[in-house]
Amino acid sequence: MWPDNETDKDFLNFGGVADTVAEIIVQAKGRPISIGVSGAWGVGKSSMIKLVRRSLAERSKDGDGTDKFVFVEFNAWLYQGYDDARAALMEVIGNKLLKEAEVRKTGLDKTKEFVDRIHWMRLIKLAGASAIALHAGIPPVGLLGELYGFGKKLLGGVDTGTVDEAEKLVSEVKDEESKLVGPKKQPSTPPQEIHALRESFEKALDAMGVTLVVLIDDLDRCLPETTIATLEAIRHFLFLKNTAFVIAADDEMIKYAVKRHFPGVDDALAINYFDKLIQVPIRVPPLGTQEVRAYMLLLFVENSGLPEDVCEKIRVGVCKQLEQSWQGKRVDRAFIETLHKFDGDLVGKFDTADRLAHLMTIASGIAGNPRLVKRFLNALSIRMAISRAHHVGIDEAALAKMLLFERVGNPKAYAELTKAVTESADGKPTFLREWEEKANAGKEVELPEAWKEPFVQEWLTLPPSLGDRDLRGVLYVSREHAPLISPQDRLSSEAAELLTALLRHPGMASDLKARLQKVPRTELNVIMDRLLERARQEEVWGVPDILEACLVVADADPPQGARLAAFLLDRPVAQIKPNIVPKISDLPWAAGVFNKWESTAGLAQTVKKAIKARRDDGNVSVQ
Repeated sequence: MWPDNETDKDFLNFGGVADTVAEIIVQAKGRPISIGVSGAWGVGKSSMIKLVRRSLAERSKDGDGTDKFVFVEFNAWLYQGYDDARAALMEVIGNKLLKEAEVRKTGLDKTKEFVDRIHWMRLIKLAGASAIALHAGIPPVGLLGELYGFGKKLLGGVDTGTVDEAEKLVSEVKDEESKLVGPKKQPSTPPQEIHALRESFEKALDAMGVTLVVLIDDLDRCLPETTIATLEAIRHFLFLKNTAFVIAADDEMIKYAVKRHFPGVDDALAINYFDKLIQVPIRVPPLGTQEVRAYMLLLFVENSGLPEDVCEKIRVGVCKQLEQSWQGKRVDRAFIETLHKFDGDLVGKFDTADRLAHLMTIASGIAGNPRLVKRFLNALSIRMAISRAHHVGIDEAALAKMLLFERVGNPKAYAELTKAVTESADGKPTFLREWEEKANAGKEVELPEAWKEPFVQEWLTLPPSLGDRDLRGVLYVSREHAPLISPQDRLSSEAAELLTALLRHPGMASDLKARLQKVPRTELNVIMDRLLERARQEEVWGVPDILEACLVVADADPPQGARLAAFLLDRPVAQIKPNIVPKISDLPWAAGVFNKWESTAGLAQTVKKAIKARRDDGNVSVQ
């Protein structure tokens, strides 16, 4: 299993882009810079942010050995519903700078002044919000809310508990005042306060001799109000000396948030809103087949239990090869095996990556999205674990092929596929056989409407072929999407018990005849289906035990005899042995079977003599 978290290890060949962003910030030399890292959900924006930080940290040392960058990572999504995102961002920045100033023992006074101004602005906002709440008849929240509630309580009388509560609230008010207000401030208008805040921020950074790098992530997970509040907070600090902002967001989600927050704004204006905050736009590059394959290979290596230094050596080797992929260099199982000697189980997983990478790149439901690739592999891993826990022997390659169709194919087509498996006596979707043969031969396949997708044509060529494979085990471990309903599930308890006994001890079937005669014909049809399915595994047809079970069912319900006769006629005559002849010769349908066998080339002479002997004895009717 792989956690769905960002990483500062480059599995996606993003290192070059991250190094470029880091170099832009270094070359800015304290000039303000804002960089937007854009891309859809799951493409690796968060990992790109981590890689940018790592790359900058490697360049962070000044000549005297001190770090010239101070990093603030801010995830607005974590504050959603808990705190005002705008105030939260300012406070996170202020607290980080104060901590750094204390460690560096420089710029402490200027930093404290900056933090005090943040607290003052928070107090003004708190008071304003509470005044509006009271005006609207809504009780305020937080500390002011407690004071408001306490005041109402006083109207009901004073007792010892009320006095204790008053002392506690007074203490809290003093603490909050010392945090939020700090030194006494001269009254000022909001524009003046914002200007003073920006000015004190610049002075703090200048006194510390550092560049503040703010890394904003997960904006596209936020509700529109939180997204806009965070972007508005960023404006307070943008374009000030010694600052760099790296903002990761999905353009479409930002556009949606702007349009929700400012009704009537068209697409062009919504895009302009974000563009005005961003000086350098960077788009996360989409993954091609080589990158998807390399990503899957590295995920398998990461989860293999190999020593960390070995995994890192392999990762570096893969990334170096990817850098040369434009020259035709490949990253595949053959290449990764040159980096280390792997065991057979891991090599088998590498084969899975080789087979699936291209389809996972071109299929619209995954489209090379790293997060979706990882979730696919996690689902595959979980289902293989279920198969082992339930002792269901399934081929991982077949499971992977079915899982890919489940995730990417047309739901109607997938429903048809699972229905064919559950309704088949042997669990085989035989309708796929012809399609797979044609697709593998490079021929055009005429497909029903639900299957007419380019993905399906290529999926059919993916090994292994499924048309002749029993897929009931695959569906069993995939039950969260496709319930496994077999013909046997339609049996009553009595019929199911009889079927189990016939399959386990077919040679003792005659003991069950009386009970079988009481079973409805619809259930006897299902029982015979399962017995004939087991019988197909026999390759020598003398008198195998399963024949006895089939004969007893045919005796209990004569129409089943015609089905058994058709089954025997379908066996290759080379499998027929003479001792089957006396076993079935007294049955009403035997003559037709004997006549057909005799007219078929390849029937053993010993079988022919046995048939003739039974006829001569008068034990077989001549037709």
